[in-house]
Amino acid sequence: MKWDLSKMTSGLSPAWVAFLVDWDRSLRSGNYPSTTRYNYLLAVIQLGRYLAEQGCQPEAVAAAGTPIAATRRRIEAFQTWMIETRSAATALNKHKALQQFFKWLMVDEGEICQTPMLRVRQPKTPERLIPIIRDEDTKKILDTCKGREFVQLRDEAIIRVLCNTGARLSEVANLNLEDVDLSLDSVRYHGKGAKDRRVRIGPKTARAVSRYLRGRHLQRRQRSSEEPPSRAGVPAGRDQHVNDLPVLVDCPRAIVKTCG
Repeated sequence: MKWDLSKMTSGLSPAWVAFLVDWDRSLRSGNYPSTTRYNYLLAVIQLGRYLAEQGCQPEAVAAAGTPIAATRRRIEAFQTWMIETRSAATALNKHKALQQFFKWLMVDEGEICQTPMLRVRQPKTPERLIPIIRDEDTKKILDTCKGREFVQLRDEAIIRVLCNTGARLSEVANLNLEDVDLSLDSVRYHGKGAKDRRVRIGPKTARAVSRYLRGRHLQRRQRSSEEPPSRAGVPAGRDQHVNDLPVLVDCPRAIVKTCG
């Protein structure tokens, strides 16, 4: 995941920007995943922008100038605004990120004596049952993938892996060649928080993945043989139009990753 902190913090006061840059450095030194860092930083940036938009109230003006001046009351107002404009689940994620930020300000940096998050309650989120796709609906989806064309092989592999393992979309999209072990019928996922896990797949899923890999290998061989001779200083195939590229991301290690 690529993002630019300087663009994200545009418009914030110099003090907010400086603390965010330092906190990001601390998160990177702790080997936090890029997605986690982004979500943490975004929550703090959103708080800073919210405080800057609160008019001329002295307490808000001070907090808009530096996170050291942020108070429990202002953070609770921000959390309420998040619930009203987004959702309780989003507000909960922001709450957890802000806890980490102000803890860092207090413990690591010694900039505050007490975190303003101390008595800010976590938003309660309603428990929602995730609907389960029915077997007949799964069959209808798989029926659309029948055939020996490369796209059909790819789509069947993706759908079967998702249904068989219950993994996140990002986990399946980030599977690499070395993550698939067809001798043990298993895949290794790189989950949230830099936590890896290996999951078994059924025989039908393993067969679909194997067929996909064979089709992918054949397609890449065909493409390499069809590339025109290279011109001086221009590698073969580099100047073709983007619409001529295959729908599969052309990464040597990619297994189940499609173009967005």
